[in-house]
Amino acid sequence: MDESVTPLKFTGSIPKNYDAILGPMFFEDYAIDLVSRIDSGRIRNALELCCGTGRVTRHLRKTLPPSAKLIASDISPDMIAVAKQNVSDGVDWKIIDAKQIPLDDNQLDLVICSFGYMFMQDVVAAFSEAFRVLRPGGQFLISTWDKLEQNGVSNVHRKVIKKYFGDTLPSTYRLPFSMDDPALLEKQLQQAGFSAVKVSHVKKNTYCVTAKEAARGLVEGSSIYGDIIKTNHAWLDEIKVEVERELSSLYGSSPLVAPMSAFLSEASKFDEE
Repeated sequence: MDESVTPLKFTGSIPKNYDAILGPMFFEDYAIDLVSRIDSGRIRNALELCCGTGRVTRHLRKTLPPSAKLIASDISPDMIAVAKQNVSDGVDWKIIDAKQIPLDDNQLDLVICSFGYMFMQDVVAAFSEAFRVLRPGGQFLISTWDKLEQNGVSNVHRKVIKKYFGDTLPSTYRLPFSMDDPALLEKQLQQAGFSAVKVSHVKKNTYCVTAKEAARGLVEGSSIYGDIIKTNHAWLDEIKVEVERELSSLYGSSPLVAPMSAFLSEASKFDEE
């Protein structure tokens, strides 16, 4: 990663809040959709990158054949610690940087990653690493967010954060929404060597019991939480109140229902005859 960009830090209390609130709001429905695209009968060895707290991992383990080996990996030990609580067995947990996968060439039938590649500076190089470890005919599945403006809850949160930080925004502020061009995404996958590339635009609704709970998750389950604490601890409650107010106004206070939008991409190492 470029030294000018501070890596995301999901540590301390963040992973539990991320999993408990943001997991159901943002990631669960897309995890189910992504895993449904797997050609599961052909999978003997699979690698999940950026597994986070195990949202996709749980569905993978249920979908893959019992005999299939599944490696679930992340760069954050704290996120994996929560994931291990969510998926009890049948998973080989590893600390892996997706840009440097410690496996030999042509080892895997599946590489899958849910909302992780947006945080990598050289996306084509990272895609190429996944391509390298896949066997011929291997399947590559990823999800990435659409434009920030198409993701209502996140857009509200980001606008409030920007109001407080002004020109001192954390360098990772827009990274989650940095892969919002489907044509470019298809081109990058092809540049990495992939064929049979298909990028699907998938819209869903995010749901939370209350706007207040959503605001707490957005603030305390985000990597920006650490930046708030470091800059001005007094902002914490102010930001949560303002985010809740904006969310309630736009999407309802109880329940909260808002639009979200992402791209689900499928590719093969080689076309099979």
